[in-house]
Amino acid sequence: MRVNPQSRLTLVFILITVFLDIVGLGIILPVLPELILDLSGETVTNAAVIGGYLVFVYASMQFFFSPILGNLSDRWGRRPILLLSLVGLSIDYLIMAWAPTLAWLFVGRVLSGICGAAMGTATAYVADITPKEKRSQRFGLIGAAFGLGFIVGPVIGGELGEFGPRAPFYLAAVLAAANVVFGFFVLPESLSKFRRRRFNWKRANPVGAILAFRHSPVIFVLLGSLFLFSLAGQTYPNVWNFFTIEEFGWSPSQIGRSLGVFGVLFALSQALLVGYSTRSIGVTPTVIIGLSLAVVAFTGVSFIHTELGLWTFLVIGAFSGIAAPALTGLLANNVRSNQQGELQGAVNASNSLTAIIAPLAATQMFAFFTTSPLRPIHFPGAPFFAAGMLVLGAIGLFIFAAIKFDLRSKPYDETRKKPRYTQPTGQAVNAPDEEETLAEIEDNPDDEIIESPRTTAQEQTDKK
Repeated sequence: MRVNPQSRLTLVFILITVFLDIVGLGIILPVLPELILDLSGETVTNAAVIGGYLVFVYASMQFFFSPILGNLSDRWGRRPILLLSLVGLSIDYLIMAWAPTLAWLFVGRVLSGICGAAMGTATAYVADITPKEKRSQRFGLIGAAFGLGFIVGPVIGGELGEFGPRAPFYLAAVLAAANVVFGFFVLPESLSKFRRRRFNWKRANPVGAILAFRHSPVIFVLLGSLFLFSLAGQTYPNVWNFFTIEEFGWSPSQIGRSLGVFGVLFALSQALLVGYSTRSIGVTPTVIIGLSLAVVAFTGVSFIHTELGLWTFLVIGAFSGIAAPALTGLLANNVRSNQQGELQGAVNASNSLTAIIAPLAATQMFAFFTTSPLRPIHFPGAPFFAAGMLVLGAIGLFIFAAIKFDLRSKPYDETRKKPRYTQPTGQAVNAPDEEETLAEIEDNPDDEIIESPRTTAQEQTDKK
């Protein structure tokens, strides 16, 4: 059965894939302590340390493999990478459900991190099939699926955990396998063979993925802004629970409800507000507004001493979620079709790096300002204040990019001469215009186009 890449079913599949990826990460949270205790026989304190290593392994695998899978998808297409990653996730969940020792838990987390790194490929697929003016809105839907997964995952894990710490993983394996079957029938390839480029190991690593855009300074600056914003955003999952216990004496149920409200509002803002905002006022103002709301929220939380004020700033922080999809949309609009996988791999690696840095930095800062005898003042909100300063830096970088590269009205690279033909909505699935292909090669001599439309069969034979 042939399915048009523009079909709603393809977008539904991508959103389900992102959702299941995050559910798989969240589903482990409620049952992980019990599973570690069962396998190790250690104390709760030591189990927490082991849990931290599992998170570190997962984030590290995403950091290193996101550029690899992104570059592979630019060479072989998005469809095989996405389907194989889902097969890997199904196997991972079965490993976690069966694991007889702690070592097997780590094997499962390694595989989960590798396969979960394909989320950048999913984002690249959406960029392929979406017109430039709608990319921020579509990326908002991905963000909503991401946020919804973080809400649903722990709930499923907690409820099924009543039947044992391994039960949630069996359901996750079934869901991932079902999505493989669904995708096999409804997911066409979005990247035409004429748009692909050769795989290069020098670019298929976190550093190489960034350096691949050395000829495009706008990408460097925008990635820096997104990195600072993502690093600041890691404060909520890593410190919020400790902060609310220290400052307000909250119970686990209060902490859970507050994060649930934040997650729902965050998902709604990305699903509903991003498209409306970018259409009404433009992408650049949307990014600035979102980042500014984050500064207000982080700074307010750091100094607040009342629960009403805390809830107020938490809601404001949730609506800052409009910034990331709009910023990712700008990034996607400033690279070529055969670099979307590489770009999203770099973005995913950058986000994974924040997940490696932030837990240690934020918790150590919190501990220093609450218990250390060397602390200048008692300031539990210090990590949130630092997060606000990071977002201020992100705003500065973004405003610089908007002015320097004229992002206020158009993508930076739209000065390139346009092809003679009328490009279809979204990713072109037919051979590109010869003029456009030559322009791409001239602008980026390091890239090799796999096939050129003007290369005849005789020329290919002569080359051999």
